[in-house]
Amino acid sequence: MKAEGKTSKQPIREAFGSWTNVKAMLIALFGLVMGVTTVLYTAQTYSFFFLTQTLRVDIGTASLLACAALVVSLPMMWLAAALSDKIGRKKVILTGCLLATFTFVPVFRGITHYANPALEAAAATNPVTVHAAPGACGLQIDLLGTHPPSGACDKIKAALAKSGVPYSNMVETSAVQPSVSIGATTLAGFDLAALHAALIHAGYREQADPARINRPMVVLMLVILCAYFSMVYAPLAAALVEMFPVRVRYTALSFPYHLGNGIFGGFFPAVAFAMVTATGDIYFGLWYPVVFAGLSVVIGGLFLRESATGEEAPEPTLATH
Repeated sequence: MKAEGKTSKQPIREAFGSWTNVKAMLIALFGLVMGVTTVLYTAQTYSFFFLTQTLRVDIGTASLLACAALVVSLPMMWLAAALSDKIGRKKVILTGCLLATFTFVPVFRGITHYANPALEAAAATNPVTVHAAPGACGLQIDLLGTHPPSGACDKIKAALAKSGVPYSNMVETSAVQPSVSIGATTLAGFDLAALHAALIHAGYREQADPARINRPMVVLMLVILCAYFSMVYAPLAAALVEMFPVRVRYTALSFPYHLGNGIFGGFFPAVAFAMVTATGDIYFGLWYPVVFAGLSVVIGGLFLRESATGEEAPEPTLATH
């Protein structure tokens, strides 16, 4: 195209000057990239964070488990790509998003069960509850990591969340200062050393017991996540390429892809942490990818056109007004 002089001289004007292209960008953003990005980040990034930070598996063991899962699931990338060549990109990608929507939470519960059974036992025998007056605790969204929690209640919740300890919240209108109960022990105010000591005494270990990690089952849970990642990501490049005409492909494709990754993927860690600290549920942050993956299934299912593999998108007609 370059040799023949057929490349666009004004790619931004051509890409955004056609409603056909703009509509395709929006469908790509919300019907594809939104779901793909959140499934990808959950399967590849959040799962490792969950293992090391929430379940307290040492980073060496977690790395080996993740590595084993990637090696086992590598052929799935080729299989998903080849399958999309035969039955279509839309079917493979949206099926991956749909499976992730319904199974993310059970899979992560399974990871907890097999990677740190002591955490499950401690939560059952010595539940943790944060007691505070109405409005004493805030929503902890810190996108840049420059605003650590300042209030006693927020410090308690942040310390519990960072230690991977699930907890419930109890609003007490008469509470003078926040407190935390760990089984039969109650601590008033925020004292990090006393909090850690009470948690350890109640069975909340600082590190998962390596001897109790069921490695084959943890790898299996991670392989399931990698299967979703393969289904949504392997056909994505081809799907996006086939949605836009060649003349403006770089510009039109880049808009939904990078915006989707930056917004839906970039906000994931901070928003998920805020969701966990607000509720005390270590699985509550998973509703972020569950909701967005589910929305992509609906939007993509309704508006995404299943092109024949390798089919070029039609050239856009520029707006004349």
